[in-house]
Amino acid sequence: MTRGDAPRPSADGETLPGTGNATGDDDRVVCHVDMDCFYASCERLRHPELNGEPVVVGMGYEPGESAGAVATASYEARAVGVESAMPISEALALLPRRGDAAPGDTDAGETGRYLPVDMAFYEDVASEVKSVLRDCAETLREVSVDEAYLDATDRTAWTVAGDDPDDPPASAAAGPATARTLAEGYARHVKGRIEREAGVPASVGVAPNMSTAKVASDADKPDGLVVVPPGTVAEFLAPLPTAAVHGIGPVTERTLAEMGIETAGELAAADRDRLAERLGERGPELSRRAAGDDDRAVTPTGRPKSLSRESALPTTADRATKRETVSTLAADVARRARERGCLYRTIGIKAVEPPFDVNTRARSLPGPVDDPDLVAEVALDLLGEFDETRVRKLGVRVSNLEFAEADQATLGGFDAGDRGDRDRAGGEKLTDWVGGPPERGDGDAAAEGDDRRRTDEGQASLGDWS
Repeated sequence: MTRGDAPRPSADGETLPGTGNATGDDDRVVCHVDMDCFYASCERLRHPELNGEPVVVGMGYEPGESAGAVATASYEARAVGVESAMPISEALALLPRRGDAAPGDTDAGETGRYLPVDMAFYEDVASEVKSVLRDCAETLREVSVDEAYLDATDRTAWTVAGDDPDDPPASAAAGPATARTLAEGYARHVKGRIEREAGVPASVGVAPNMSTAKVASDADKPDGLVVVPPGTVAEFLAPLPTAAVHGIGPVTERTLAEMGIETAGELAAADRDRLAERLGERGPELSRRAAGDDDRAVTPTGRPKSLSRESALPTTADRATKRETVSTLAADVARRARERGCLYRTIGIKAVEPPFDVNTRARSLPGPVDDPDLVAEVALDLLGEFDETRVRKLGVRVSNLEFAEADQATLGGFDAGDRGDRDRAGGEKLTDWVGGPPERGDGDAAAEGDDRRRTDEGQASLGDWS
């Protein structure tokens, strides 16, 4: 890409920094987006008073009890030793629950807030993040509820920003990048949109391949940005412990230590035949990753189960503002569905009341259609229930998608007064809004022996980001 290439607008009308066309596998720009302490961040979104406090979110945990396991611990909680998958009883011994400690027994900073998992809410926030990511990249691999890869090669490049190649602007990102690249500007744009539109922080790693981008996103948490340009990958990886290499769990880490291999650089330089003897075919592959050699393509996890767009608003009850917003969102969703060649059987809206009371409504159609006017008509009709309601966010969704060639249903007799079954709040689950059952795994090497998928984010995985 040359510096004169025209910028490319995003679907919401914004211009993505550093956009253009890049070619060649060696010039790939891969971003790994990892949400910081995602469940705790979601709880802070609807409970701002939790900001800065130690927060523990538990699986199988009920308020006031000591059973269950830690799903995620905020950085403040991890500072005193609370970790993911730890029994709640052990976490309580390290970090007493706020209100349990007797006055004078402990400082306020040495107690924490314990909350049960609310997966439907977390998935709803994740859907907002996912909407941003799908808008920012054509190629997206959603790994889990809090993690995704983007291949941004067609949106940006490793070209140095600025007009004077002899005096490039310095990089403001962590990592080995010294000059600011268009890829860095793109990644900042993605981070900023997630913060503005979903309200939760993310760390992003940018590199020429998937495994290095994954390592980079873990390297400067929370709310970090690490950029690893081509030519600096091996240098970036070499001093890191082997546990930082993507795909290495505790069992493999111990095996490598027994072989005298403790850093990524040592793993990259190790005899690969010897590695294969101890670790099987995974050994040489991990050595290649440690050397920065990873030619895997970012492959989508599958066709989406739904398409949606959402827009945050200054809290308002103004009917005209709400209708104009929904009309715009409906047009965009219908356009995206047509571009992807899909039909839809369900049209829905989402209205979020402050601080974060999520309401969804949906209407089923007699058969699959591609009808932008109908999307707007049904969405506005569903919005009528919220004419007097103050909202801070609105969304439009089409779901029950079909991608195969098919005849559209005839909608004769489908009048405005009775457009199919109306699903009230109790009839449509928030997980339906997210769309479809989760797909397990990320396609990388399976867990070996006792190696469990772990994350430096300190969050146990409860389900994948569908």
